Amino acid sequence: MHINTYFISIKHNQTGERMNIELRQLRYFVTVADEMHFGRAAQRLHMTQPPLSQAIQQLEAALGGVQLFTRTSRSVALTPAGTALLPEAQRILQQTSALPDLARRAASGASGRLSLAFVSTADYSVLPPVLREFREAYPDVEIDLREATTDVQIEELLQGRVDVGLLIPPLPDRARAQLDYLPVLTEPLILAVPKGLSMLRGKTKIALQALAEQPLVIFPRRIAPALHDAIVACYHDAGLTPRIGQEAIQMQTIIGLVSAGMGIALVPQSVSNLKRPGVEYRPLADRTPLVETGLAWRRDNASPVLRAFLELLRKK
Repeated sequence: MHINTYFISIKHNQTGERMNIELRQLRYFVTVADEMHFGRAAQRLHMTQPPLSQAIQQLEAALGGVQLFTRTSRSVALTPAGTALLPEAQRILQQTSALPDLARRAASGASGRLSLAFVSTADYSVLPPVLREFREAYPDVEIDLREATTDVQIEELLQGRVDVGLLIPPLPDRARAQLDYLPVLTEPLILAVPKGLSMLRGKTKIALQALAEQPLVIFPRRIAPALHDAIVACYHDAGLTPRIGQEAIQMQTIIGLVSAGMGIALVPQSVSNLKRPGVEYRPLADRTPLVETGLAWRRDNASPVLRAFLELLRKK
C-alpha cells in the first residue's frame, strides 16, 4: 500500500487549529529513528538526503514547531518529543498498512457482524453445528444470537433488525415479497411424555389413542402455525380432538411442563437432545408428519457476511 499521500488530521490542544500530517512524513520520521542517521535513512527510502530533511522539518512544523531530532556532524538522537512520538507513529503506520486487508476481508464476508435469530427448537438441532462450522470458517465474524419465536423473527427481519432467522415456515403472505427462504432441516414429530406412564411399558412406538386422556402441552398457534397445525393434524388423523392443557412459547418450558406431569407434547425429533429428568421420548405409531426448519432473510440485504453464511449453508 502506498501511504505517501494519505493525511491524518490532528487538533492542536492549545490553539484548537487542525493540523494535517502526511503519513509519508511519519514513515520518514520512523525510518530516521530506526537508523539514527539521515544518510542511511535516505538510502533505505530510495531518496536523497535534502528532501528527507525537509520532510522532517515539515513534520516538526505541523506538530507545532517541536524538534524531533538533535543533530551534530557526527550523530543523530531523538529529543524527548521525538521519543514520545515514535511509538504512536509506529502504531499509526501499522494500522494504516492493515487497512487494505481489513477492507478486503469485510468485502468478502470474512469479517464483520451477523445477527442471527433462532427458534428454540433449532438450539437442539441445526444451530450448534452450523455455528461451529461458520466460526471455524470465519473466526473474525462477530455473531449476535437472539432466541425468538417465528412471529417475532418475521417482524425483526422485515424491520432490518436481524440479518437472518432460523424459523419454522411458512412465511406469512405479507412477508414473501421481502424475504427469501432456504429449507435447512426436515424431521418427524415424536412424543415427549412423563416418565413412568403405565401405557408406555413394553412399547417402543406409542399410538395417540393410548394417550387420548392426557392433556396436551403445545405452542400457541400464533407463534408457529405450521407446527401447531401439524400437531393437531396428528390427533385428527387418529380420530381424536386434542385436550390442550397448557400453552408455552419456549421448547424448554414445554418439556419442563411435561417433566412436571402437566401433560404430553409432540415435538420435533431433535428436541430429544434436550435431556430432562422425568421425561421420555418415544416415536409415534401413527402416521408421523414432518416439520421443517429453515432460514429466512431480507432479499435486499447486501451484507457480505450474510452472503458467506448462506453459501456455507447451501453447501451442506
